[in-house]
Amino acid sequence: MKILITGNMGYVGPVVARHLRSRWPDSELIGFDNAYFARCLTTRRALPELDLTAQLFGDTRELPAGILQGVDAVVHLAAVSNDPMGNSFEQPTDQINYLASRRLAEMARQAGVGHFVFASSCSVYGFAADRPMSESDELNPLTAYARSKIATERALAHTELGDMVVTCLRFATACGVSDRIRLDLVLNDFVASAIASGEINVLSDGTPWRPLINVSDMARAIEWAVERTAESGGRCLALNVGSNVWNYQVVQLAEAVAREISGTSVSINPNAQPDRRSYQVDFSRFASLAPNHQPIATLPQTVRGLRDRLVEIGFADRAFRNSDLVRLKTLESYMRTGQLTHELRWAEI
Repeated sequence: MKILITGNMGYVGPVVARHLRSRWPDSELIGFDNAYFARCLTTRRALPELDLTAQLFGDTRELPAGILQGVDAVVHLAAVSNDPMGNSFEQPTDQINYLASRRLAEMARQAGVGHFVFASSCSVYGFAADRPMSESDELNPLTAYARSKIATERALAHTELGDMVVTCLRFATACGVSDRIRLDLVLNDFVASAIASGEINVLSDGTPWRPLINVSDMARAIEWAVERTAESGGRCLALNVGSNVWNYQVVQLAEAVAREISGTSVSINPNAQPDRRSYQVDFSRFASLAPNHQPIATLPQTVRGLRDRLVEIGFADRAFRNSDLVRLKTLESYMRTGQLTHELRWAEI
């Protein structure tokens, strides 16, 4: 089996590559990435790209069609990957997350690729705190990032893609250990704060809801999608991916971290403005379609894993929100030195 993984040098990619290599040891795994975050390593082991057969570099906006020849499955992770980056770079977000994704899917169909797996997001539901949202519920994307994800889903659903099986995985908010951990995600941020300062300061009143999923369980869902047949969900499927037991309020996440990291204090802001990014998600259909690929990580395990990895690499940075472990700060640092343009293209130096 030959699998192309785009955006493999981010947070999720190293975990996916390692999982697919363990699942199919003889597979040909090809990575394609523009290396924005190549330097953001959080491991003492060898480069995660050694799990691949080959690493290619480039911008998905100009991904060469020839790369898709002989590919059995595309795992499309490449994206401007969160709300702050999407808000700062709205036009590139549309170009990379939507237009380039649509182009890639069309080229994959032309090349005879059998499976196209698109990393979408539960953030497409926007504000939905009163009840868990299912795939049939109305979408309410509040940010450029969420809008780009749903635009791609709709393009895939309305494009003639032949016999290619398309799976749009609406992932819950990612968390957990990777060789390139992001600390701009809620649970990861709380663990980093607890280690660096012994404090977790919740900026909201703690009531917003977040569905979460460990990156290791994201990789297991991707494995399922790579082999999914059209008889299991249809030729083009959009699916919430996570677990109903992983719908948490923000204050519950902070308290879970404090239980696992002794000496941690938690404060909330009862006078905060309401957070519009509050949503619960129903993952029942995923449980029905993929019973053997359900999330298995627990919240305490995930917190301990993050704690142990950060301690292992000597993490103690109280100012981590201004470091390379926050993706927006990495891009901004490249821009300050003239290496990256505001269009998120590498500058010619």
